Amino acid sequence: MKQFNRPIDKSKKVYVAMSGGVDSSVVAGMMKDAGYDVVGVTMCFSITHPNSSKPSCCGVDGIQDAKRAAQILDIPHYVLDFAKDINDYIIDDFTKEYLSGRTPNPCARCNQHLKFGTLYQKVKALGGGYLATGHYAKIHYNEALDRYEMKKAEDQRKCQSYFLYSMKKDVLADTIFPLGDLTKNEVRELAHKYNLNVADKPESQDICFVPDSGYKEFIRQRLGDQVFVPGNFVNENGDVVGQHQGIVNYTIGQRDKLGIALGRPVYVNRIDKLNNTVYVGPKELLYAKGLVADGFNPVSMEFPVNEPVECSIRIRYNSPEFEGTVINTGNGKVRVNFKEPQKSVTPGQSVVFYHNDVVLGGATIDKPLHSAE
Repeated sequence: MKQFNRPIDKSKKVYVAMSGGVDSSVVAGMMKDAGYDVVGVTMCFSITHPNSSKPSCCGVDGIQDAKRAAQILDIPHYVLDFAKDINDYIIDDFTKEYLSGRTPNPCARCNQHLKFGTLYQKVKALGGGYLATGHYAKIHYNEALDRYEMKKAEDQRKCQSYFLYSMKKDVLADTIFPLGDLTKNEVRELAHKYNLNVADKPESQDICFVPDSGYKEFIRQRLGDQVFVPGNFVNENGDVVGQHQGIVNYTIGQRDKLGIALGRPVYVNRIDKLNNTVYVGPKELLYAKGLVADGFNPVSMEFPVNEPVECSIRIRYNSPEFEGTVINTGNGKVRVNFKEPQKSVTPGQSVVFYHNDVVLGGATIDKPLHSAE
């Protein structure tokens, strides 16, 4: 049987990752509506948010909303403990990256290690045939090439393929993204059709484990004030032009809240953890001709070693794609050359490669290249 852009064996049980939001709840409704044997499962992260008023997608509110949605849909629902997983794979890396002067992408790591890592493995251990989630993307079976491919969602404003490049090839065959052809408005209409309790629930825009007070306060509460070590701001001429309040506070391309007045706009263009130095200068210094990245994952195709592959490239979520070439240099590393210089290439963020609407793969940015290095 073919449905949701790929062949699906209807005799196999479908586990739906239910966060308590409208998207994943509608997925559970869609799968049941289509006649599948559906089970809801929610990851419990056991995280509290000191001094925060917002409900967390991974807290008690989310679990209760998911449980109620499962009751309305009349499907079984289980809660699994992921507290150790989120600390080991996501939060420890999140703090380590900021302390190293990098800007992490925790959503990509969560998809890689939790949703399509540990959760996927637990679903398989429980006898599940498929894992379905509320991500806006598609998994398509390419009959001509006899392989599964990840593709962009129809709704480009909601497309989450940038955060999903880290999924392993062998997981695609047993993963379903039912929302890939829908808009957010259509999803909400389905939520009302299924009489779901979360039909009008606002969507979360923030990192689920970071409180309202922001990531800096989260790191402070977790590690203490000693990680905010003051150091020097240095300009493009090598002159000390001020004191920063700890490299955790800054990211590439930042202009606001630097606390220095030089009579002209300056931007953070480099962060040196070893010397605890933040380099600032004119906007021109933000532009790079390419980048080096590691943790390369070719999700939809094979990349031959040391052979350039032309593709479209994205270096941050919701930024325009641009043209360039990717060279798989081996050992999980890639070199990316841009057709035109690009601004604010940020170590720690993801670089993702596309051909039309197919997600070819991606990696974690290690450093920008400002010349033909």
